[in-house]
Amino acid sequence: MKTPSRPGTVLLTDHAWPDDAVERAVIESAGHTLVTGPAEPASAEVIEELVAEHRPDAILTCWAPVSGSAVAAPPHLRIVARLGVGLDNIAVDTATERGVWVTNVPDYCVEEVSDHAVGMVLAWTRGLAVFDREVRAGRWDPASARLRRLSTLTCGVVGYGRIGRATARKLAAFGCRILAHDPHPPKDAPGVEMAGLEELLRTSDVVILHVPLTADTHHVIGAGQLALMRPGGLLVNVSRGGLVDTDAVIKALDTGQLDAAAFDVLETEPHVPAGLLDQPGALLTPHVAFSSDASVTELRRRAAEEVVRILAGEAPAHPCNSPRGLPDGAGDR
Repeated sequence: MKTPSRPGTVLLTDHAWPDDAVERAVIESAGHTLVTGPAEPASAEVIEELVAEHRPDAILTCWAPVSGSAVAAPPHLRIVARLGVGLDNIAVDTATERGVWVTNVPDYCVEEVSDHAVGMVLAWTRGLAVFDREVRAGRWDPASARLRRLSTLTCGVVGYGRIGRATARKLAAFGCRILAHDPHPPKDAPGVEMAGLEELLRTSDVVILHVPLTADTHHVIGAGQLALMRPGGLLVNVSRGGLVDTDAVIKALDTGQLDAAAFDVLETEPHVPAGLLDQPGALLTPHVAFSSDASVTELRRRAAEEVVRILAGEAPAHPCNSPRGLPDGAGDR
């Protein structure tokens, strides 16, 4: 990498791991200073205060909101780097107008998230979570089993990007029929039937969400979509909580329209609605689908390396915008 023209200040807004050692090693070895905010994601107002105090040249953020005000305030800000894939916590439009790069790490957790989705499907077909609860509660009743043969089911994957393709590939190994929906369908998807969203919902026993959260995808699954699904199916969400109308899911579980809902993400996280906790068909994990020892280390290193690249005047490896005033692929401002 090129030598930076001057040392810069990098603000790490939050982190979903015990320390900032990986980020600090990358940033400081390049001659920059790392300032770390609270580990838990703070409010937009707190992040704006940290930005006003430290006037960073770069921002690294995990889940904390980086508002338009936070992006607009520092005079020398050059990059907002997301420690993850989704950009719904970053004011991308403001960054673009200001000539600030926004980057992510789009492929660090493909295997982990797809494994998590498939694991949730298997937990449902084999009753793993339900029977674990039953046995721990002192009930040993194998005759109550109402289990499913996965190879006879149709699984619908909504979002056929990197992770969706990995999930489809893994599920296909179990012999089930695979449908997929994507606004930009590939020309060739061996072993997968591309379908419209309504067709996928009507046809699938299992629906798995692998799409980003945008204005267009907010509550992409609501009461109307749940009513289209085959009665007694499974909904899996390992992407973003805002894709799903949780109240509608609770009602669908109450009526039996859904047999189960497996969520790694919630619109209200970390708060879990009581109505969802009360559902025996709810399988809930705390936004950990992305996580493994390998994926987290890779994520942290690669996000920090993007910051170093931009501060060195180089082009980002994974740009998510085209900053105003910068030629495509340029790193200098």
